[in-house]
Amino acid sequence: MLVAFSGGVDSSLLAVLAREAFGDKSRCVLLDSPVVPREAIDEAQRIARDYNLNLEILQLTLMDDERFTKNPAERCYWCKKTSAGVLKRRAQELGLACVADGINVSDTGEHRPGLAASTEEGIVHPFLDAGMTKNNIRECARAGGFDFWDKPSAACLSSRIPYGEVITGEKLHMVEEAEAFLHKKGFRQVRVRVHGTIARIEVPKEEMHALLDMHAAVAGTLSALGFSYVTLDLEGYRSGSMDEVLAPAGGKT
Repeated sequence: MLVAFSGGVDSSLLAVLAREAFGDKSRCVLLDSPVVPREAIDEAQRIARDYNLNLEILQLTLMDDERFTKNPAERCYWCKKTSAGVLKRRAQELGLACVADGINVSDTGEHRPGLAASTEEGIVHPFLDAGMTKNNIRECARAGGFDFWDKPSAACLSSRIPYGEVITGEKLHMVEEAEAFLHKKGFRQVRVRVHGTIARIEVPKEEMHALLDMHAAVAGTLSALGFSYVTLDLEGYRSGSMDEVLAPAGGKT
């Protein structure tokens, strides 16, 4: 089995279980591109070292594909189509039987065009097949003593840019640097959404006061990154807030 690895709780648990089941016949591949924060790469490598995972990092070309950079609502579909091709080729080169990802039942109620693309390409979803939710996965990881069990949910940097607004390397860099700054300030679950030159910060509601207490440093840092205005979303952090403009049937990512 080749595991599509990100270092998140889902793919990390899958990778550890695959390693236990298949030994050297399991491999992990992380696809690196401008939409992946450097922090995520470092953390994935740390998890791979700590749990003896055979990790390989491959480059994924996305920014030359207008189906992705034009940022339509089905952006993730084209990303996953491209990703699946790279992963399947590598699995074939290694003589591995399948490519698997950490998709689970909790993902099926959200706007996930990438799930359809992966399934079309023959990527298997063991947790989905087993009927496991995100909470089930966290419970299993905690019971197994794996330190990644409570990692905050993450998403690629392109999810910070509104649909229809072109994705550029500059915007992705601004988001990455802004979120890295806030992580260093102690905010584990945070999003910096980009609306033109406006930064809309999402943190859990219970952490808003802490953010406001350092408003000068936050505003100064984000302004230096290129944001003209720095705002706090009073609804707080919520997964897939960019999807709220989609039709109700669209759900969230």
